[in-house]
Amino acid sequence: MHPDLKAVVEVQQVDQELADLTVLIDSLPKQIQTLQSQLDDYIRAHEERKKRLTANLKERKDLESEIKSMQEKITKHKDQLYQVKTNDQYRAMLKEIEGEEGNIRKIEDQVLEKMIESEDIQKNVQEAAARLEGEKARVASEIKRLQEERQKDMDERAGLETRRKELAAALSESVLALYERIRTYRPSPAVAEVRDGLCTACNVLLRPQAYNELRRNDAVLTCENCSRIQYYIEPAAGEQTEGGLGTRVTMS
Repeated sequence: MHPDLKAVVEVQQVDQELADLTVLIDSLPKQIQTLQSQLDDYIRAHEERKKRLTANLKERKDLESEIKSMQEKITKHKDQLYQVKTNDQYRAMLKEIEGEEGNIRKIEDQVLEKMIESEDIQKNVQEAAARLEGEKARVASEIKRLQEERQKDMDERAGLETRRKELAAALSESVLALYERIRTYRPSPAVAEVRDGLCTACNVLLRPQAYNELRRNDAVLTCENCSRIQYYIEPAAGEQTEGGLGTRVTMS
């Protein structure tokens, strides 16, 4: 195979590996950010539950304080029963005491609801607290693994970039310029294998004469249809081409 042709095929292989690595490298920070965001959300939810528990306790204390205030008021009203002078005043005072006792029962029901709610919140807080350290450790371990993986990929990319420079330096300036130009204006690949007489990039059948010239691999040739650089690989052992257009037939 022509040295330029062999080198440009290798350059393309390295470029593809570089592109794949760059996608991986660029995706890892987002993965790390997602993990950290998940942990942050977990911690925020845990803190919200703790705040809700604190608020619940305050609400219960306020309700209990209200009950105490009403009980003191009832006691005062009961003492005043002995001071009223008419039956109407007596009945009015009893009715007021009954109303206050009814209000106390309603508030006691609210306190009971708060206590039940508090038990549920407390259980959730305790379970979340028990899992929190494990979550922190898991996320830290996964982030460390991703960071190490990213560094490994970056080291590999640096090595490939060095290899790419070496291969590019071995190419003639004209072929390198041709390759770069094709990469700029054509979707990958810039260098395409010809198989069974077809350009594998555009799937157009080569003219018999062009195909026969290409099979020699002794020059850098381009596709007459898509302008990509072309190369030919001999069929593997056990295969042969049939006819001028190179249809492969498996030999038994």
